[in-house]
Amino acid sequence: QLQLVESGGGLVQPGGSLRLSCTASGFISDAYVIGWFRQAPGKEREGVSYISSSGGSTNYPDSVKGRFTISRDNAKNMVYLQMNSLKPEDTAVYYCAASSAPYLEYGLGYWEYEYWGQGTQVTVSA
Repeated sequence: QLQLVESGGGLVQPGGSLRLSCTASGFISDAYVIGWFRQAPGKEREGVSYISSSGGSTNYPDSVKGRFTISRDNAKNMVYLQMNSLKPEDTAVYYCAASSAPYLEYGLGYWEYEYWGQGTQVTVSA
């Protein structure tokens, strides 16, 4: 059974940093593309990063580019999202997701992913 579990969320002040982790189990993680998404109350789910199965390709929307960094350690079945210079508008539930497709043309669309974690809350507030 495929399972993704997020961790590392919490409360942080504006300008601070958090590192989210996504632990994968039940499948060979290096065969899957991984994305991070977020959803704030009343808003659509937004893709904030994508990493290819090898880790050689990444993508970010302009809203987080230069502040967020996605990485993966396939030996540990882990994917990370380092978030720096956090803003109140980054407050949301953050999800990791996996796709078995060998390649995603976009990578930031929720429709491209088959498997989802339960999410972890990130709150940026003074």
